[in-house]
Amino acid sequence: MYDFIQKFHSGWAYLALLLLVFAVVNAFMGMSSKREFTAKDRKIALFGLIGAHIQLLVGLILYFVSPLGHALLGEMKDADARLTSLEHPLINIIAIVLITIGWSKHKKAENGTAKFKSIAVFFGIGLLLILSRIPWKLWF
Repeated sequence: MYDFIQKFHSGWAYLALLLLVFAVVNAFMGMSSKREFTAKDRKIALFGLIGAHIQLLVGLILYFVSPLGHALLGEMKDADARLTSLEHPLINIIAIVLITIGWSKHKKAENGTAKFKSIAVFFGIGLLLILSRIPWKLWF
């Protein structure tokens, strides 16, 4: 079961990142062109949000069943162990909280520019945080 969860978490990461990049680029383009926020824009951001949340749920399950997660939490001298047991989960939880805040703020915004701005800023910061803590050695 561990192997399936680990492969799903790694494979879903590509889709989640693609959805987030697409949502951020769409929001920046909408904000710069000052176009109206449409249902298509809402769905693009929603798919980015859903993809990130699924990745979080699978990652939390993996954290507690993986030998690289919770079991290595005290190994702070080893950079690889610290990345997988502390930095990667913590920073990604913060990133997904920011993405969720951006989604909530966009719903309360009055005009299209404000909606695009909240998605662009919060989803963008979340995406950068996620990219900063991906264990690249395990990917390639």
